[in-house]
Amino acid sequence: MEYHSGLSYELLYQAGAFSMLRVALKKGQTIKAQSDAMVCMDSTLDVKGNMSGGVLGALGRMFSGESFFFQLVTATRGDGEACFAPECPGDIIDLEMDGTPFLVQKGGFFAATEGVEISTTCQNLTRGLFSGEGFFVLRAQGKGVLFLESFGAIHVISLPPGKEIIIDNKHLVAWPEQMNYNIEKASASGWISSFTSGEGLVCRFRGPGNIMIQTRNPQVFGQWMNPLLPARG
Repeated sequence: MEYHSGLSYELLYQAGAFSMLRVALKKGQTIKAQSDAMVCMDSTLDVKGNMSGGVLGALGRMFSGESFFFQLVTATRGDGEACFAPECPGDIIDLEMDGTPFLVQKGGFFAATEGVEISTTCQNLTRGLFSGEGFFVLRAQGKGVLFLESFGAIHVISLPPGKEIIIDNKHLVAWPEQMNYNIEKASASGWISSFTSGEGLVCRFRGPGNIMIQTRNPQVFGQWMNPLLPARG
């Protein structure tokens, strides 16, 4: 197991599409996770729902595409282990937070230690309308370990100062809040070329900073699956 920020944990089955997080909690220690993430836990642990941030905070998470409640797992009767799994096939990545805020796309938050605060922030009008993420995104800040989930594998892009990269909006997982980025059309040839290419709008990021992206696009996967589903009568 790895040990960071007071938490012992292990990321299992990362070679495939069905990652799982195993944590070893000391008595009195708590980890928060997305609703319904717990797979199994020792009898020394308890699980409960928590709004975290009150009703307004919970509503903000709903607007950002997350669940109304967090899941809190606490070692109340002694040390114990618990396992957590994402709702979709994909990857889990651990990010040691040093106080730098990160913005997280819809469905990207998986779990975090107690020192990491999860809230919502409102994007500006242009980004809210055209980024595909809506006006609200999650904001993670504090010190501890943040666990992110993805659809597909997670790839980290490290941008040096001044370097730019263009990323399809639906492949974003998380990025530092202070990073400079803009929403723009995918093709320099114009709007028609941008949309006929299948890309439409993209994000242009400028370094420095680390951006986490996912190798699969959930929207495209949904479009691929739709014709294969049985018709509803």
